[in-house]
Amino acid sequence: MGEEGTGGTVHLLCLAASSGVPLFCRSSRGGAPARQQLPFSVIGSLNGVHMFGQNLEVQLSSARTENTTVVWKSFHDSITLIVLSSEVGISELRLERLLQMVFGAMVLLVGLEELTNIRNVERLKKDLRASYCLIDSFLGDSELIGDLTQCVDCVIPPEGSLLQEALSGFAEAAGTAFVSLVVSGRVLAATEGWWRLGTPEAVLLPWLVGSLPPQTARDYPVYLPHGSPTVPHRLLTLTLLPSLELCLLCGPTPPLSQLYPQLLERCWQPLLDPLRACLPLGPRALPSGFPLHTDILGLLLLHLELKRCLFTVEPLGDKEPSPEQRRRLLRNFYTLVTSTHFPPEPGPPEKTEREVYQAQLPRACYLVLGTEEPGKGVRLVALQLGVRRLLLLLSPQSPSHGLRSLATHTLHALTPLL
Repeated sequence: MGEEGTGGTVHLLCLAASSGVPLFCRSSRGGAPARQQLPFSVIGSLNGVHMFGQNLEVQLSSARTENTTVVWKSFHDSITLIVLSSEVGISELRLERLLQMVFGAMVLLVGLEELTNIRNVERLKKDLRASYCLIDSFLGDSELIGDLTQCVDCVIPPEGSLLQEALSGFAEAAGTAFVSLVVSGRVLAATEGWWRLGTPEAVLLPWLVGSLPPQTARDYPVYLPHGSPTVPHRLLTLTLLPSLELCLLCGPTPPLSQLYPQLLERCWQPLLDPLRACLPLGPRALPSGFPLHTDILGLLLLHLELKRCLFTVEPLGDKEPSPEQRRRLLRNFYTLVTSTHFPPEPGPPEKTEREVYQAQLPRACYLVLGTEEPGKGVRLVALQLGVRRLLLLLSPQSPSHGLRSLATHTLHALTPLL
């Protein structure tokens, strides 16, 4: 796993599977959107070799050249997505999950029917422009990680029970079971109905809200890729404070005018102080003053059953490496341990096989980047206990022999939160 300075160049291609007509191409360089487009001859070659394999009943899923990794994926025999990345050491797992999220974003904003039954290519191209902002956020250097983990990015508010009670009351008054509070694309609190949303919409909806330009209120048509891919719902968003939004998923009712501003002010005006205390939680994820070891530079906590995660690279102020580098290190470490050491999720086969499988399943692993000498490089450690998996990025001062003990202590401290 390389310690890359940038995210390299990424090209994302979307084509109609039957005709090979390009529907869009999005690119990023070093985590920022780029205007550089691939030549049509390259696009045609990449799609042609994939179709050639299909005609011979050979599934081409990935390929590597000296400086590029390519992954192909077809959806419903109608849409082909291709991603090319020049990032050193990038894994196929990461690119495959990127393509799954991209297709989920397309269904979220266009609907599955338009993608599987293409009647007018030019109209579909035009409709798909609505998904560009969300798709570009997957290609960029995001502070979120749900696109990779397929878990909802969450934060832990200091007064969670108070906000949860207000949220439930507002949901009842609004007449919908699906309500959440989202800060900078992360879920702060949600109703039981919202938490029951399936994958990928549970990840996509807050990510969409976080990627859109600021707006006081929105009434946004969305499809649910898992729960309702062909019938649209309404996503209503109401801004309570800058970067803190109230999100509702509903049908034809209630109208936005019923919620804003009267009901909104009545329910949330008394809670402005607790809400303001949540604003710094975006990048931190944890309440101020939460006890963490001073060697911890970043952490990722996954609850594999609830499909929720906490992700932060800013637990204890400014230290090297930079937040961008920390995020990249933790992302790369997650793909390494998920594809090599730990299963993506604890799915049991038959009982006898399960017993053997669990006996052979690693509980912890660690990685030293740089050198073993004290004060040099960084340390990464992963620990899995039950349905929770913790990944830590640690400073070079942290001794290798104490990594598992530190990870175990940290996981026990975080367990009541998630």
